[in-house]
Amino acid sequence: MTHYNPPMPTNWNTIIGHDWAVELLAKAIEHDRVGHAYLITGPEHIGKTTMARTFAQALNCEAGGKPQVASGKSSTSDQQPTTNNQIPCGKCRACKLIAEDRHPDVRLVEPEVSGRGKPTLKIEAIRELQQDLNLSTYEARYKVAILTRFDAATIGAANAFLKTLEEPPNKVILLLTATDADTLLPTISSRCRTIGLRPLPTDTIEQSLTIRWHVPDDKAHLLAHLSDGRLGWAVQAAQDPTILENREQHLAWLDEALNGSRVARFDLADKLSRKPEQLPTILQTWLSWWRDLTILAQGPTRDGIVLTNIDQESQLAQLAQTWTAEQALASLKQTNLALWQLERNANTRLVLENLFLIYPLQPSPS
Repeated sequence: MTHYNPPMPTNWNTIIGHDWAVELLAKAIEHDRVGHAYLITGPEHIGKTTMARTFAQALNCEAGGKPQVASGKSSTSDQQPTTNNQIPCGKCRACKLIAEDRHPDVRLVEPEVSGRGKPTLKIEAIRELQQDLNLSTYEARYKVAILTRFDAATIGAANAFLKTLEEPPNKVILLLTATDADTLLPTISSRCRTIGLRPLPTDTIEQSLTIRWHVPDDKAHLLAHLSDGRLGWAVQAAQDPTILENREQHLAWLDEALNGSRVARFDLADKLSRKPEQLPTILQTWLSWWRDLTILAQGPTRDGIVLTNIDQESQLAQLAQTWTAEQALASLKQTNLALWQLERNANTRLVLENLFLIYPLQPSPS
């Protein structure tokens, strides 16, 4: 079985598609204007942690000199902004240790994941980090703390961390990641410089997969569309075949629901309610499917709108001729509502039963 291994982050040139963010962070170092706290936002697998880790490398790279970002925008995935002296170098002791999350002065703090698959950043982890940040550096120029998915922090953890944000120790840089700044306490986000990473164009992801990771053209084309602009997800899916296999199962369950009677749908709701850790991913798959159907049901696809589930296009086009745009939109909204309800610990089976009551029945083949 072939696996596609991404290169380990070594310098700014390994970051694809976020040119403006690279330039902002590199120039902050160049001009000695590095802030004490940054909040990097964006969808999951968009590259937030990679950006934070590479920034930590740039802050502590032992190669010397300051990064000078070359002018001009890139036109392909392998034409990224470059630094004249390749800082971070990716080869020195500091760069290698940070890339492996083993540097004594660079801490990666991640939330714990519960049995239901829900991540939680607890106050105990924040207290431990604060003790570490108050100590002097062992060998680096800066102590750096990378706190991933900070939107999973409990209220107690967020309030405890606020003191560090307000009075950071000397030579400490705090790097937080979250899906959206609005999911954090305003007192947290207002004390950080926010860098919002945006989804990448489909063609950029497709080119990157084929050129840099040597993914076959047809697979790269499919993954680029399924990725929703998240290169990290596309690379992971190219490496791990179970991701696409799970998607096939998720779509099979959706097809079972659409073809089933009310009793069969309730039986399916009971079965899926026993998979709470998988449900968010299952519903995200369904959400993208209903989004595509809603687009097709509204008439000819408008310029600039790209379908996600391109391997389902013929079935979607057929259903778009049978179901109304209102039915598709109602199903899309109810699926999104179900995701929102599950995030707030609603009764799982009840959420699914209400969802299946809204879904229209798939017409029988003539």
